[in-house]
Amino acid sequence: MNRVETIFSVPRSAELAALMLRLGLGAVFLAHALAKPLVYTLPGTVAFFAASGFPGWTAYPVFLAELLGGAALLAGLRTRLVSLLLLPVMIGALLVHLPNGWMFAGQGGGWEYVAFLMIALGAQALLGDGAFAMSRLQRS
Repeated sequence: MNRVETIFSVPRSAELAALMLRLGLGAVFLAHALAKPLVYTLPGTVAFFAASGFPGWTAYPVFLAELLGGAALLAGLRTRLVSLLLLPVMIGALLVHLPNGWMFAGQGGGWEYVAFLMIALGAQALLGDGAFAMSRLQRS
């Protein structure tokens, strides 16, 4: 098997696909977490949560879940579990965006992006760590 065939073999390409998905999701969740204190401020995020019908204090565990979950996905630590644990956060986001229609670009942001992230988290949970994951180093 030559180098190209090796990279694109089914087992290897599946490992790389899981890695790419994991890195993309990790970056998105880390960016969403960091936007809370750095762009909207944590008090502003608390106010948004309260205005959206959630207890304001829930902004803090959501921030931590996105921050730690995003970092864990980037590192490849407990990928399946982290992906599943982020789903309730996304269900909360879906509830906020459902009344705004389908397109996320609409007023108040629609639910299509949130739904896509939920599907991607589900796929990641099924795929697992993928290549270059810290979890694999722990098993060695």
